[in-house]
Amino acid sequence: VQVVESGGGLVQPGGSLRLSCAASGIIFSINTMGWYRQAPGKEREFVAGISWSDGTTNYANSVRGRFTMSRDNAKNTVYLQMNSLKPDDTAVYYCYVNVRYTYWGQGTQVTVSS
Repeated sequence: VQVVESGGGLVQPGGSLRLSCAASGIIFSINTMGWYRQAPGKEREFVAGISWSDGTTNYANSVRGRFTMSRDNAKNTVYLQMNSLKPDDTAVYYCYVNVRYTYWGQGTQVTVSS
């Protein structure tokens, strides 16, 4: 299984970014896909997740209302639309896919700074 993220970068406070994550080599049915992030000196924290069976989404309180997760079932791909970005959102964002096990991507850097 391969998990590949893309779409990170540098953005000013208040700006937007869209992350993508594609999973390949999937044999078993996907249970969930989602995102965690890790800022320097901090533990990795949950950001958002989506249930593959019914599309139900779940968000961390810190991003609810600003971030929106969506999926493309046919492509085993999820997206994270991040709006109203704050400096506190600066982190490496990691995508995961849960099938029988959980697989992680290599991470993509998001930097929010003026």
